[in-house]
Amino acid sequence: MLRLEPRPAPSRAWTWASSLLALAITVVIGVALFSVMGKDPVRGLQVFFWEPIKSAYALGELGVKATPLLLIALGLAVCFRSNVWNIGAEGQFVIGAIAAGGVALLAGKETGRWIVLAVLLAGVLGGMAWAGITAFLRDRFNAGEILVSLMLVYVAIQVLGYLVYGPWKDPAGYNFPQTRTFDAVTRIPRLMAGSRVNIGALIALAGAALLWVYLFRTRSGFAQQVGGLAPAAARYAGFSSRRALWTALLISGGTAGLAGALEVAGPIGQLTPYVPAGYGFAAIIVAFVGRLHPLGMVLAAILMSMFYIGGELAQSRLGLPKSLTGVFQGLLLFTLLACDTLVNYRVRWGKGN
Repeated sequence: MLRLEPRPAPSRAWTWASSLLALAITVVIGVALFSVMGKDPVRGLQVFFWEPIKSAYALGELGVKATPLLLIALGLAVCFRSNVWNIGAEGQFVIGAIAAGGVALLAGKETGRWIVLAVLLAGVLGGMAWAGITAFLRDRFNAGEILVSLMLVYVAIQVLGYLVYGPWKDPAGYNFPQTRTFDAVTRIPRLMAGSRVNIGALIALAGAALLWVYLFRTRSGFAQQVGGLAPAAARYAGFSSRRALWTALLISGGTAGLAGALEVAGPIGQLTPYVPAGYGFAAIIVAFVGRLHPLGMVLAAILMSMFYIGGELAQSRLGLPKSLTGVFQGLLLFTLLACDTLVNYRVRWGKGN
């Protein structure tokens, strides 16, 4: 019989190998799902893993999807390494988009390109302010950040709905719940002609590099991680738990808000009720599949964006439900949780004690 034997120390090899094993199992289960639904499994895998990378335009779309996922995941990694469980990045993303959209709507005929910086800064500050509510309630009243941050997601969505159905609704928009299209001067510069990918992709990659420096080369980053791994040791060393809490949530909220600003001032170009795209929740999977490491999260964000694009293509080309994207995301998360058992345990064949 098979049994699990505790390892004397966590396996560094399996820390990364379990992610690859989880992906492989997800693909195998995906093949089974395609077969059960009467679809060609080879064609299904092609739609998910080849179509998103087969051309320059496809790679650009991959970058469009990966940018918000990576930015949000970078901030979440700071939280999770600090043992602060911010589950409400989707709400911070939405509020960042609202704040950025509000600034973009102020642009006039004589507005210069400097407003792009103001739009991005508004997004960052909006996300930080929304995350700051969670930090305040946790700091002042010891409220659980998981529940508070999650509930604030739905508040943010209601705020967005109020604005696009009410005072910010485009009077020339044929009664659709949306703002007017942002002026061209407010739009995020694109990296290349014929592609929607913009400078947000470079900002996200720069953010990954900055996070690596912060976590592994600065005293502040070390204090954040010690506070998460060993709170008693952090207090003994003189590290402030309150500072760690506020730092983690403000960084996470800021990156989520920046992602929201890049999204509405980039590919979307206006505020609509469809701004919440689930990026804040999918980024949690990106963070853990990437092992809370900047390089790992870059690769995980690309993988997750392939799932998004593959789900859209499966709907249009194979007649499958769009919810298949969520199925693959959920499968990857659950198989990862199962495979992580191998980090702390060995599988042995034989009789138990």
